[in-house]
Amino acid sequence: MKVDWREMRAVLAALAANLGIAITKFIAALVSGSTSMLAESVHSVADTGNQVLLLVGRGRSSRPASDEHPFGFGRERYFYGFIVSVMLFTVGAVFSIYEGVHKITNPEEIRSPLIPFIVLAISAVLEGFSLRTAIHEANAVRGDRGWGTFIRRTKSPELPVVLLEDTAALIGLALAFTGVGLAVLTHDGRWDGAGSLAIGLLLGVAAAILAMEMKSLLIGESASTDVQRRIVAALEDGPEIARVIHMRTVHMAPDSVLVAAKVAVREDDSAAQITTGIDTAERRVRTAVPIATTIYLEPDIYRPAKADESDPAIRAVQRSHSPAPPAADGGSPMKPGNPENPAPADPAPSDPAPAEPAPSDP
Repeated sequence: MKVDWREMRAVLAALAANLGIAITKFIAALVSGSTSMLAESVHSVADTGNQVLLLVGRGRSSRPASDEHPFGFGRERYFYGFIVSVMLFTVGAVFSIYEGVHKITNPEEIRSPLIPFIVLAISAVLEGFSLRTAIHEANAVRGDRGWGTFIRRTKSPELPVVLLEDTAALIGLALAFTGVGLAVLTHDGRWDGAGSLAIGLLLGVAAAILAMEMKSLLIGESASTDVQRRIVAALEDGPEIARVIHMRTVHMAPDSVLVAAKVAVREDDSAAQITTGIDTAERRVRTAVPIATTIYLEPDIYRPAKADESDPAIRAVQRSHSPAPPAADGGSPMKPGNPENPAPADPAPSDPAPAEPAPSDP
């Protein structure tokens, strides 16, 4: 599978911005002796490493399936996203908190205060550029979802990572500016330490949110409600399948969903009719939901009395049968730009359109 670097534009923009910012901040920290600037320098170094990890994960996830990993390596993107959250906490948050406490207990006056202010201003511009790129790329795929819903529900790890990092970075710059400013105005270096401490706590919160989201993706999240509705509708849109009894879906990657469903067939159908019908139903699903790359359908006889409505697999089908509320599940619209919920594919040549009525013989 070829890597679509367009999806990684926000990561590349963040990498370039953070690398330049980290170098500039380190120089300013050495010249001024500001702990807040040092904390911000380490923060930018951690962010730079995080972008590299995301690029590595995206590349490794594109490897073909193997005997040991028959479903492929798509979840490596989630693994590297989780490593990013660990780095953000250990390298960014812990170091900043340590430096902040150290500076509060051993305050030092800031030297050359003008330099940190200039560097913070330049950093804010670069971080703003990176965040603007991330917002632009996220808007192309988030649809009508709010930002909180998008970060919680999206299956692509890269954009939430960059959005959280850049937002935390801009807030951290404001905290650093405040800490340095108060330290200069009051001639009390403890304010600088307080700024570093606040930056560390901020990074800790961002790392915790990111870790929880990546953990959920690593465990395995189902397809969105909209995608599940389209799968059930495609399965039942033909005479071969009487109804879907229950269904489970899981994202193997942002653009790959595994579908496992038990479908009801008629008792008098022959084995040949059942297998042909299942093949036809699978083709309908792949046309309606192109990311349904792996489909397992088990034929059975529908017995309503045995339905356990507490089973999430049964509830998934019931939700798909109920009328869709506006913006269900914060779902995004179907469009090719969204790898998690693309528009239906064009019918395959093997599924010809209905023929025009032939002229009657004279």
